[in-house]
Amino acid sequence: MASLNVGSLGEYLREQRRNAQLSLRQLADAAGVSNPYLSQIERGLRKPSAEVLQQVAKALRISAETLYVHAGILDAERERTEVETRAVILADPSLNERQKQVLLQIYEAFRHENGDGTGDGAGDGTGGSDGEPDSGVPDSGDAEPSSSS
Repeated sequence: MASLNVGSLGEYLREQRRNAQLSLRQLADAAGVSNPYLSQIERGLRKPSAEVLQQVAKALRISAETLYVHAGILDAERERTEVETRAVILADPSLNERQKQVLLQIYEAFRHENGDGTGDGAGDGTGGSDGEPDSGVPDSGDAEPSSSS
């Protein structure tokens, strides 16, 4: 357990719970975990599973990815921008849930289009490493006629 940031996770969870104006018992009920277990997580005594973190994130209406980073499950440097952007969108009280989901879908589409997505598109119908470009624009694997002078 020493390699994970469970103390930092607990402090972050406590801060988010207080910002949401929820008691420990209210959050535990909303997340479907026991009150003592959630208390132990907040005090850094327990390492929650990704599933528990997802339930807590949903109850707090925050990004599960943010909790994964605080727990040391995701690489903070690689995911920082995406996680922060998602967290800001999900935390915006002026947006309803549908608007938040649409914004996240648009954000993901732009990241994928710009090559900043998490995958290469293989197997998802968007092209990728199968050697066949989707748009007719040659990729690095296609032969290009060379011009000679």
